[in-house]
Amino acid sequence: MRFSRRSIIRSGLVAAAAPALDRIGLPLAAPAIAQSLEWRHAFSVFNEIKYPPGFKHFDYVNSNPPRAGVVRLPAYGTFDNFNIAVAGLKGSAARGLGVLFDTLLVESLDEVSTSYGQLAEALKYPADYAWASYRLNANARWHDGKPVTPQDVIFSFEVLKNQSPMHVFYYQHVLKAEKTGEREVTFTFDAPGNRELPGIVGQLPVLPKHWWEATDVEGKKRDITATSLEPPLGCGAYRVKSFEVGRRAVYERVKDHWGRDLNVNIGRDNFDEIRYEYFRDMTVAHEAFKGDQFDFQVEASANRWATVYDFPAVNEKRVLREEFPRDNMGMMQGYAFNIRRDKFKDPRVRRAFNYAYDFEEVNKQISFGQYKRINSYFEGCELASSGLASGLELEILETVRDKVPPEVFTTEYRNPVNGSPENVRNNLREAIRLLREAGYEVRNQRLVNARTGAPFTCEFLADDPAHERGFLFYKPALERLGINVSLRVVDDAQYQNRLRTWDYDVMIAVWSQSLSPGNEQRDYFGSEAADRIGSGNYVGIKNPAVDALIERIIYAKSRAELVAACKAMDRVLLWNHYVVPQFTYGKDRTARWDRFSHHDPLPKYASAGAFPTLWWWDAEKAAKTGARR
Repeated sequence: MRFSRRSIIRSGLVAAAAPALDRIGLPLAAPAIAQSLEWRHAFSVFNEIKYPPGFKHFDYVNSNPPRAGVVRLPAYGTFDNFNIAVAGLKGSAARGLGVLFDTLLVESLDEVSTSYGQLAEALKYPADYAWASYRLNANARWHDGKPVTPQDVIFSFEVLKNQSPMHVFYYQHVLKAEKTGEREVTFTFDAPGNRELPGIVGQLPVLPKHWWEATDVEGKKRDITATSLEPPLGCGAYRVKSFEVGRRAVYERVKDHWGRDLNVNIGRDNFDEIRYEYFRDMTVAHEAFKGDQFDFQVEASANRWATVYDFPAVNEKRVLREEFPRDNMGMMQGYAFNIRRDKFKDPRVRRAFNYAYDFEEVNKQISFGQYKRINSYFEGCELASSGLASGLELEILETVRDKVPPEVFTTEYRNPVNGSPENVRNNLREAIRLLREAGYEVRNQRLVNARTGAPFTCEFLADDPAHERGFLFYKPALERLGINVSLRVVDDAQYQNRLRTWDYDVMIAVWSQSLSPGNEQRDYFGSEAADRIGSGNYVGIKNPAVDALIERIIYAKSRAELVAACKAMDRVLLWNHYVVPQFTYGKDRTARWDRFSHHDPLPKYASAGAFPTLWWWDAEKAAKTGARR
């Protein structure tokens, strides 16, 4: 998900008692209290709002850009679904569906965790954040001309919370949504104090109740619990124009979009068409990019960035390479163990895998030394732990001391360093020692369970052949430990199905972190998510200390407490060795055909230069670059 937030103010006896009253069946007082509160044009977790009521547009946009042209983007694998309600649970959703739907609020890209009204023209909430009300814009319309109503918002909330794996956890503290005015919806939360809830409810994509409850062109009743290739009705800036399953999806700009003149929409969504072209993998896609089959790509591979962009269009400056700083997130990327499987339950086994990983040689040989090793689940931002815990962070860790490895308090986490023959030998010896402690021994050059004699096997699962290069550097070291190791590369559909059923030993996981983490941490690392299909808890973590620290993050009373709680959880995750951390670069590498322009400067907290959202077709540049093929 793609936000800094968090702090709490508790006040008001009625609001504090509201959850208890609701449980015993007495009516909540929230709607009555709502009458005495002022409506707000924006929401900020830290009450730091840059733009005043009635602002004209965000500072980072061109307020009057050309609106024309087609932008072509790559997608990988295939798709068989346009229904966002079951995305992540069933089928493979088409890329770009987010442009079909507006949300209650929209985030500013030059502020941390601040949102302004889109479908909702205003919101209000009490000082203890026990509930939040949203007043819909009277002009909000679906593409069929019908108004967006409170019933649509309630329908969307109930459907997504019941059907979408991510939303089940994201909105688990939202008890209900109800109509409290002609254009007003009130969300009641299960307890006061969760300061981010008004903001994340504002991210709710709103779906058309009347459309989903009607019949399709063949007279069949629509089923929002099933995948569908019927282009859905939306209220956003684009609609589905055409598609070919597994090949492309094309979205066209709605020229009479109800919100085209809203201050939060000015300067964005400038292309007449957004076209996603599908490719089997990144290697095939790159050849298509060279052939001018699409316009813009984010290059994830340091090796490709260094070796495959020496083609005529680059040398002629018709294709531009540009790196954009990544200031909007922290991250962890690593080889993630499926600890639902017995062989990975012992952290000493997992730590042994890390000793065998020669990051230094991989970085030198195939990444041209571009990467740095990841040492945190919040790598690249202020939430990352370092040194030894002290101050408030230490106080927080003391509350879970009996549930965490002792090293959390005594030793700074550092990944093993290889890169030389001596280091490699020493680290492999340490790996063998750890494996023996965990109950394994080498017999006839094979690592086996000392008690049962069963060989230790490990399959790495991937969805892109590009991962083979890194794996082939890792494999010999694991084989020197006696592990029978293999790589299985599958297509996107198989990959998603195997993730959903936890059918893997090790996979490459990426957890992207906002600058203000919150409820999504339960989905990433919480015990309840470990057995929930479609969750982001790929490892299968069921750790009471992690659960407690997640709650501390969510209910932090200040930015300082949020930072300290994130660092504390970071240490606990690291010292449990749930992953072998890989590497990061800290910038988004991009390449584009030079036919586009943007406002300067771009917003600080945008990803990959906010392309194509804030860019526009530049006819003069396009003429110089040449016609598309």
